[in-house]
Amino acid sequence: MRLGAHMSIAGGVENAVLSGQRVGCEAIAMFTKNNNQWKAKKLTQDDADRFNAALVETNIRPVVAHTSYLINLGSPDAALWKKSIAAMGDELARCELLGIPYLVLHPGSHMGKGVDWGIKRVAAAFDRIHAERPGLRVMTLLEHTAGQGNHLGHLFEELAQVRELIAEKQRIGVCVDSCHLFAAGYDLRKPETYAAVFQRCDDIVGIEHIKAWHLNDSKTDLGSRVDRHAHIGKGKLGRAAFKNIMNDPRWRDLPGVLETPKGPEMKEDKVNLRVLRSLIEA
Repeated sequence: MRLGAHMSIAGGVENAVLSGQRVGCEAIAMFTKNNNQWKAKKLTQDDADRFNAALVETNIRPVVAHTSYLINLGSPDAALWKKSIAAMGDELARCELLGIPYLVLHPGSHMGKGVDWGIKRVAAAFDRIHAERPGLRVMTLLEHTAGQGNHLGHLFEELAQVRELIAEKQRIGVCVDSCHLFAAGYDLRKPETYAAVFQRCDDIVGIEHIKAWHLNDSKTDLGSRVDRHAHIGKGKLGRAAFKNIMNDPRWRDLPGVLETPKGPEMKEDKVNLRVLRSLIEA
């Protein structure tokens, strides 16, 4: 894996890359805008040039962007659904300008309308987005979720169903999160259970569609359906699960990025990256 962490874009998008270099990242994750606001300052070609110069200087690749948490492509509220479609289109365009290959999205919440309804709603949203933004190189990665409340995507079957219903499915991949998998009931701790999880994933989703990992330990137990990130080896997953992940040749060259808590000096990222690298067998 190309290991890294989620980095802040405060002061300019290129700062996420430079901050990543300081803590030893090979890849990074980032937002391209404030993740809790609908509106965003427009990115310019100068922003893109500085960003790409930083990537060349640091050899950090790939970058995995994450959408705003406000977007809900499964919403039954017509106004919110349309607003989410517009916002998703804008985020794809921002990634395209910056040359970011992947944009991670939580599939959304059906808000009580039911899983089948929600899956169809999300797929319909993507068909609109793709029609409005043809020819983009950016791939959207549906993130596997922990399964809290009415959120879609905690089962491999749900991710596969969304992707299958989308007309331009070649524009859709998957991002898996170790904490979310565990909270959703997929046990990664023993080699045999880990192997069974990804055999099931391959059978239902297709391993080839996994393009990125979020590497987080879990504060909550197996099957809790509660998403609470912990430092690597300090949660319920433990080091054994990450040893299985880090030594799986199927993830070679994929980005594996931390979303663990950290302070302003980012010392925690350095420690977590060091732990992950220590688990790689020669």
